[in-house]
Amino acid sequence: MNTVLFDLDGTLLPMDQDHYIKAYLTVLGERFAGLYEPAALQAAVMQGTEAMIKNDGGCTNETLFWQVFSSILGAGVNDWRTEFDNFYREQYDNLRSEVGFTPLAAETVAALKEKGYDLILASNPLYPEIATRARMRWAGLNEDDFLLVTAYEKFSYSKPNVAYYREIMTKCGREPQDCLMVGNDVDEDLCAGKTGMATWLLTDWMINRRNKDISAYRHGSFAELRAEVNSWGKVTGL
Repeated sequence: MNTVLFDLDGTLLPMDQDHYIKAYLTVLGERFAGLYEPAALQAAVMQGTEAMIKNDGGCTNETLFWQVFSSILGAGVNDWRTEFDNFYREQYDNLRSEVGFTPLAAETVAALKEKGYDLILASNPLYPEIATRARMRWAGLNEDDFLLVTAYEKFSYSKPNVAYYREIMTKCGREPQDCLMVGNDVDEDLCAGKTGMATWLLTDWMINRRNKDISAYRHGSFAELRAEVNSWGKVTGL
């Protein structure tokens, strides 16, 4: 193994996902209240997100989102795409107070890099890259920590579609046996194991919607993961 994939939301960045999404939609609705009724805008965002989750690889998630978004709000919404980008530059950081923080994220990333592992930020690619990189900063991480950061501009599948993980491996030239996926969502992150890669379920902010038995999976707290990383040897031959 020479490559570690990390989920972001609820893994490297502690958060109550339902709380965060509610706050995100509220702030977004307020920003564009002069153009669109907030409830209608929020519903369109959620429908666009659902379409990306079901994306079959025919186009990027970005393209699909804006197709659905504009079909609901009208083609004129495309004239405001620059303003949506500006929202992420100017107001998105206000949501930092709605999530948590753990120093273990940066510590673990630094320890893995020191040992020679390549790292991939395998955040569900439902956001523009500018938003994903903002949340990386909230977690105390640097953009150059990762070989690849998954975002909606670059990917044509989403979690829990196993094709998302295969797309990562294709882009990075990795085989499943090269990789470990670390995440907090039983369905979205552990499905990476179907490719043949190893998995680790982080339990601090675990999401287990169907109450699956997790005893068969490697799992533990961030502190336990950090301790295990300390026991790993250095990577050679990359």
